[in-house]
Amino acid sequence: MSRGKESDGGWKKFVWDSEKKEFLGRTGSSWLKILAFYVVFYGFLAGIFIGTIQVLLLTTNSYKPTYQDRVAPPGLSHTPKTLKTEIEFTHNDPKTYEEYINAMDKFLLKYNEENQKDGLLFEDCGSEPISPIMRGTLDQSDGGKRACRFNREWLGNCSGLHDKTYGYSEGKPCFIVKINRIVSYLPQPPETNDSIPPEAHEKVQPYLIPIHCAAKKEEDKDKLGQVNYFGMANTGGFPLQYYPYYGKLLQPQYLQPLVAVQFANLTVGSELRIECKAYGENIKYNDKDRYQGRFEVKILVKGR
Repeated sequence: MSRGKESDGGWKKFVWDSEKKEFLGRTGSSWLKILAFYVVFYGFLAGIFIGTIQVLLLTTNSYKPTYQDRVAPPGLSHTPKTLKTEIEFTHNDPKTYEEYINAMDKFLLKYNEENQKDGLLFEDCGSEPISPIMRGTLDQSDGGKRACRFNREWLGNCSGLHDKTYGYSEGKPCFIVKINRIVSYLPQPPETNDSIPPEAHEKVQPYLIPIHCAAKKEEDKDKLGQVNYFGMANTGGFPLQYYPYYGKLLQPQYLQPLVAVQFANLTVGSELRIECKAYGENIKYNDKDRYQGRFEVKILVKGR
């Protein structure tokens, strides 16, 4: 029993020694010195960190990326987009394409006419492709930048205004295609037809970035059938007046130009791998990045 009391008393004495006025082995002045040291030490480290961040912020621009020399050419993306880029549906079973319809509706909502009425934010930029519209410098000196309106009606059969199923109920699925945003990027139309498939030669225009979709495999070309393109003036490309993009701070309302692609006569029961490409002098492709300037998608229209 005496050993237990001595052990218990030793522990209590370590926590608080009333004779030496020590708490956990240190006096009040000792604890105060340690506290002051760590306050100064960590305050110094915090000052270095804050100072470094402030210096870094002085070298950056809120409106324009400091370094864009290594920015890859823009990606080409599409809606609806699935995890494995595979579209499978049965045209007479609405449940099989319901998620695709919902994705299209959600994406195109901001392109509705009522969402583009504000004259301070939007302006009409014509109904034919024209040269890029420069809106001043990439800063707040000129105020916010207006953006071009995009008429959803231009998407024709794929606008969702006339056919709420975007062609899926008839086995003629639509895709909405866009070029991803890059601040200050100015796409350059192809100067010649050398790099463009013969079927797309008619799309080459001075102020247009054309796109073209084709079967990835040679043996699937006949199964792909007719491909229809809808956009401004039914050109099947991206008009240049929507560029350059000035960023989220100056153009939060910006709408990318769209091209709708409809596959009007797909072979039922055949899985087709389709590749769509945008063509331009400064649009490149990379085998390691399947969305750089292009995209691939598998489509399977099932029978009953």
